[in-house]
Amino acid sequence: MKKIQMIKNQPLSLISTTKIIQMSNVSTSYDSKNFALKGINLSIDRGTNYAIVGQSGSGKSTLLKLMNGMMISSNGTIKIDYVVPDMNDKKFKKMMHTIGYIPQSLGLIKNITVIENILIGALPRLSKIQSLFKRFPEHEIQEAKRILKLVALSGKENRKVYMLSGGEKRRVAIARALMQKPTILLADEIVSELDHVTAHEIMDLIADAQKQMNLTAIMVHHDMQLALEYANRVAVIKDGEKILEIGVEGEKIVDFQTGDMSAEEIMEMYSNDSKK
Repeated sequence: MKKIQMIKNQPLSLISTTKIIQMSNVSTSYDSKNFALKGINLSIDRGTNYAIVGQSGSGKSTLLKLMNGMMISSNGTIKIDYVVPDMNDKKFKKMMHTIGYIPQSLGLIKNITVIENILIGALPRLSKIQSLFKRFPEHEIQEAKRILKLVALSGKENRKVYMLSGGEKRRVAIARALMQKPTILLADEIVSELDHVTAHEIMDLIADAQKQMNLTAIMVHHDMQLALEYANRVAVIKDGEKILEIGVEGEKIVDFQTGDMSAEEIMEMYSNDSKK
């Protein structure tokens, strides 16, 4: 009681949680008939790298859409820093800019320059007039140039996006998301269709940015080996259900979720990806 009384007498700031994203028994559907996700339980620690792996159509991208409020769950609860992700909710609208989202399509405007694309990430911080006329303060322009250097695109700020390579376009998409000054970075298949070397360059870039900015990175992958190489934990999604959650500790693959898969099946899944 003495300890509780001491806390009561002290001015407290807002409660913080180490679990930045929490999902409990979440299900959702696109057509109110067939579930795209079923009974998902997910808990992601702040400042970590979390990967979601599964085949096309398994529900990976839907998970990200639930996290950024683009979709609403049919059942269960989702909390992002204690806030329910819903674009119609005032609390969530205020924190939307803290979630950087990179879709599979990247969402870049191809006919404008690299620096103009990156500055789009600063729009939530501008006044209505500044935003309408794209009048960016000098400090925002300098910040965009700093991030440009961070993603190794210095000297290409005035190049049109359609002139860039696939890897360079991904760097621009990452830079635009970082320009938002996010606490969470969601990336959907950002290294798909890239060669092995370029894919690792992009993943290294995100890992560096994550450490420098204390980001929580949540990334969708097809490649189990790549996911385990960079992520603290990997969730495996199959037919809308989370069937496994694993990670690498030292030389061991650790199973964090007791499921129906045997140790042999888990190792086979990892080995199959390493042969690709």
